Amino acid sequence: MDRRNFIKTAVVAPGLLLNLPSFAESLYNAESQKFPLIDLHAHLTDTFTIEKLLELGEKYNVKFGVVDHPAPWALKDDNDLHRFIEKLRQYPVYVGLQPTYLGWRKNYSAELVSQLDYILMDPQMVPKGNGETWQIWQFDTYIEDTEDFMNRYMDYAMNVLYNESIDIFAWPLFLPVCIARDYYKLWTESRMQQIITAAKARHVAIEINDMAHTPHEEFILKAKEQGLKFTFGSDSRSDIAGKLAYCRRIAEKCNLTEKDFYIPNKKFNV
Repeated sequence: MDRRNFIKTAVVAPGLLLNLPSFAESLYNAESQKFPLIDLHAHLTDTFTIEKLLELGEKYNVKFGVVDHPAPWALKDDNDLHRFIEKLRQYPVYVGLQPTYLGWRKNYSAELVSQLDYILMDPQMVPKGNGETWQIWQFDTYIEDTEDFMNRYMDYAMNVLYNESIDIFAWPLFLPVCIARDYYKLWTESRMQQIITAAKARHVAIEINDMAHTPHEEFILKAKEQGLKFTFGSDSRSDIAGKLAYCRRIAEKCNLTEKDFYIPNKKFNV
């Protein structure tokens, strides 16, 4: 199962969106909302269209950022990336890219990459050291030596954070299903601090991921204390997009406010 088909569409909202709100009008859920409601990790498919995404935005009073993957998953070259950006320019959404491997920039011109509003990257393809990778979002990922995996996972995460041109570190602290029961044991103080230090050094925001329910309260509070910014992300291709139940709950619990969030600079107006 590849990344583009990992999340199946469950429910499709009917109809077309009418009278789209302006881009600024929907940044906040209500006057009492302390933080902006923006889902910067939404994907489109042939059936989950931009119109359906915007319907959800109006329903939940949430703004969206739309991302797609570089090759081999989707956007192979400048032509593909250009079409992706141009298609979305007419809509009130942020436009981003979600690379999945190191060195992705060689596929695209710097000028075209600069037209994106943001770049979001996760550390879910962990090198095994033998030319193969763990694709840790897969339910059947098998880890034989947990400590060896964690060391390789941290090395890869540091590589992403220190060496890639990204704005958002996605799926933070996510673990494969087979070792997830040891989440609090494996995410030691030292490992969490390494991620926070690297993100702070590169001015990279931390995604609060609604699907994975990561990161947890302790990490968010540590990152907040050290001045990191956050984003919300559903990583959805269905009507789950924009609900952000975990994101809202943990943000309220950690008393996050507008100043704690990264909001991309939109590169074009609609």
